[in-house]
Amino acid sequence: MTNFLDPVTDPTTQKVIHDLRAWGHNRQRLGVALIYGPVSAEDRLYHSKCPVEQRSVTALSEALDEIGVRWNVLNPCEPSFIEELASYDAALSNLHGPYGEDGRLQGLLDYLRVPYCGSGVSASAVAADKILCKRVMLSLGVPTPGWSVWSGGPAAWSGRPLMVKPPLGGSSVGMSLVREQAEFGRALTNAAGEMGDAVLVEEYVTGTPLTVGLLELPGGSVAIFPPLATEATDAEFYDADTKLDVDSRGAVTVRVADLSPEVLSQVTQHVKTLWDGLELRGSARIDFMLTPEGHPYALEVNPTPGMSRDSNFVVGAATLGFTHTDVVLAMLHEALARQPYDVPLPTPAFSSTTSTREAAVSP
Repeated sequence: MTNFLDPVTDPTTQKVIHDLRAWGHNRQRLGVALIYGPVSAEDRLYHSKCPVEQRSVTALSEALDEIGVRWNVLNPCEPSFIEELASYDAALSNLHGPYGEDGRLQGLLDYLRVPYCGSGVSASAVAADKILCKRVMLSLGVPTPGWSVWSGGPAAWSGRPLMVKPPLGGSSVGMSLVREQAEFGRALTNAAGEMGDAVLVEEYVTGTPLTVGLLELPGGSVAIFPPLATEATDAEFYDADTKLDVDSRGAVTVRVADLSPEVLSQVTQHVKTLWDGLELRGSARIDFMLTPEGHPYALEVNPTPGMSRDSNFVVGAATLGFTHTDVVLAMLHEALARQPYDVPLPTPAFSSTTSTREAAVSP
């Protein structure tokens, strides 16, 4: 079982931060591939709309500079991507949605024997798929809003407000809050996209949105960040435009949630159950809706949390004393300390840099 650190009472967190920074002082020979490019609809949206200074890749670049490692941005849309990727000691992905966080990139990295930050193939695939993740939540006994799957054809209108969601992707891209039957068909078509994917139709639960970050630390313990309450001040729900905040209007307020001990205990237990049940690694962010009656419902699991300096995940880490750079150090440490993926597959023909990589990561 995972050793989870209580962020309020456990005194080891500050020692871990000190040890992480000491470990980072000797990483100058480490080569890190920062993977970023307009692959999914979510990434294309960020690439086209989000100002450079607000992007995760900008903050991650600054953190890697501060650590002092050798790094470069690698774009999966470039034909040289795979060969270049094999020459690095570790991979830090800043891709979201299909390909980047649904297990496909993770499988490629396993095949190339390149250590990478974050969860493995199976955990990434299940967590990134909202429908599969819902099924796992039910099997683990974690409460989640009622839901159904639409795969085309006639759709029954319940008469109550519904959230219509594409199964893959984040930042609420393609998501709709439907209050009227006349809006239902258009929302389903929009969520299904050009490929006609199955669509998650979820009961609309009102209340306070909560988000909880988790970060794996040296030694295998996992820090659970204090739950944050988020509120979209200019939108009915936390939609894509609100999350992007392109105009820097501050349309979202974020604060440490004021929860009763009973509710905090429930949320914390659900977070632990999902981390262990999905076999998450490295880092994750889990979102909930807390009803006015005090019942938390899990909405989704994000296996690749956003890493901009103002992201919910980074804000949560800061409440425990972690800087943005500390978080990146923890992610790199976990990737390099993880047992390497080792099966009888041929070594890729262009992996002549393997010996260099092994020398760079040795103690």
